[in-house]
Amino acid sequence: MRTVAIAIFPGVQALDVAGPVDVFAEANAFIATKDAYAITLVAPDAGAVRTSNGTRLFADLSCDDAREHFDTALVAGGPRLPLEAPDPRLMRWLADVAAHCDRYGSICTGAFALGHAGLIDERHVTTHWQNASQLAQQFPRAKVELDRIHIRDGRLVTSAGVTAGIDVALALVAEDHGARVSLAVAKRLVVFAQRRGGQSQFSPYLSAPADETSPVAKVQAYVMEHIGETLTVDKLAQVAGMSARNFARSFVQLADMTPHEFVERARVDAARNALESSDAPMKTVAYDCGFGTADRMRIVFMRRLGVSPNDYRTSFRNR
Repeated sequence: MRTVAIAIFPGVQALDVAGPVDVFAEANAFIATKDAYAITLVAPDAGAVRTSNGTRLFADLSCDDAREHFDTALVAGGPRLPLEAPDPRLMRWLADVAAHCDRYGSICTGAFALGHAGLIDERHVTTHWQNASQLAQQFPRAKVELDRIHIRDGRLVTSAGVTAGIDVALALVAEDHGARVSLAVAKRLVVFAQRRGGQSQFSPYLSAPADETSPVAKVQAYVMEHIGETLTVDKLAQVAGMSARNFARSFVQLADMTPHEFVERARVDAARNALESSDAPMKTVAYDCGFGTADRMRIVFMRRLGVSPNDYRTSFRNR
């Protein structure tokens, strides 16, 4: 059988565990018994483990006892992992199992546990979009990719937030048993077999300014209220009451992006809201959000979100 170990700990995100476990368990209905997945939950201590939502999981083995060879070893995430190092026993187990298993990796913020175990240096990795920048700062030798649902780097596989654990488990099933089995499992679970695009399509694209009284905040508010208009640097500088050169420099310092970047992000955000909440034609959405044409909107969506406006609407339209 194909043995899968999933590391858990007090405060683990329940769906980080349940999602991949259900994928592997459902896959067993479509494959021969000799190739079926045998799943083991491993924790610093065997027995009941309280999750972040208050429910309890049961760890089959402690880290000290889980010394057998596993084909696949994954560590789940949890809200506290970006804030504090995991149990030293868990880190030792991750380092040991990674040296001997066929593939290893993380779900969501489990990437921080891998980082503490020294397993992501010089490797391409990802995690939840809210924590990706922190992961890069905390483990500067890691090559953090901010906008991936999951990523494979040799034997290492990491995934984005929460439900991305389902995506990466489906990818591993496809790797083991082919796309047909992975698709069958996805249909059983009523999920996408392979989501298009990156995490930007799920994350809030704009953040509020740190100082709501600053000229930059005034300009940001103006952009959101006049999103369909022509918004040049000169125009925005007039709104801020500054010279164009001084405004552009101050905007970058306070917003960490150029005025052009902000305007384009704001237009994407406005278009996303329109696509989610209405059946307006693409050319109407594009005009109302300042793109001018549907073709221009499609180009920007593909560059920023990795999906076309039409595919985005198909995935997120509120019925």
